[in-house]
Amino acid sequence: MKLSQGLKSLSSQLCYGSIESYIAHVNQIPTLSQEEELALAIKFNSCNDLNAAKKLILANLRYVIKIAKGYLGYGLPLADLIQEGNIGLMKAVKRFNHALGVRLVTFAAHWIKAELHNFILRNWRIVKIATTKAQRKLFFNLRRMKKSLNWLGQQEIAEIAQDLGVNQQEVREMEMRLYHTDATFDGPETTENPTALYPADYLTDPTQCPALYVEQTRDEEQQSDSLQLALQQLDQRSQEIVRTRWLISKKQTLQALATKYQVSAERVRQLENNAIKKLRQLLMASPAKS
Repeated sequence: MKLSQGLKSLSSQLCYGSIESYIAHVNQIPTLSQEEELALAIKFNSCNDLNAAKKLILANLRYVIKIAKGYLGYGLPLADLIQEGNIGLMKAVKRFNHALGVRLVTFAAHWIKAELHNFILRNWRIVKIATTKAQRKLFFNLRRMKKSLNWLGQQEIAEIAQDLGVNQQEVREMEMRLYHTDATFDGPETTENPTALYPADYLTDPTQCPALYVEQTRDEEQQSDSLQLALQQLDQRSQEIVRTRWLISKKQTLQALATKYQVSAERVRQLENNAIKKLRQLLMASPAKS
């Protein structure tokens, strides 16, 4: 019989209706001396004595509680954290090698934390927040290494990246993931901000008129065509200034364009304003297409 099957009744025996009573009961279970622990480990390893394994687990449940409390900052119930930690303890007992000369709790800490980490990553967000080894390391160390609740400065980012052996971009991305919460799909029934949008608000409205949709699409296409024609009537430098300052996602700064054209930033701003004025005149003067 597997260890997990043999210990199925463990949770029911320790279920007292509240987490407080469970913790109080666990703290009353006496701990084992090193000699007692060694004898039970040998008995379990050599004879597969599940009663010996059960005693090892019961005597170390208090340490699971202690470790689980260290992960309360992730917003998950303590009872769930303890339950997952107990699974890690059971796995540790099954793999414990008494010949190593270390106490079970020292060996089990790794397995307990591994189960807690997996549980937190599975349940903290709908979308998995960490997939690579570097991201997992960042997830569980970034909040501890931050010196304040404010956003990280460049020096802090560089120091954390160096300490954890990751690049600075990964630190920035994980910080953004940590402090953005999941949005509800439909949104609350009542809200202080009636104009707030939720994912469900972006679904296609089945009552929308197809003719109106086609008309809006044609208007947008016409406006885009008119803008492109008007741009072509500007000189090359003005076209590039308008495009790089307004029509692309990664916009250029005035200083970057000033360096490129070897003029002052103020001169680039003047060229930009003149180009926009001319575009407005051309667009207003262009005849409407049928």
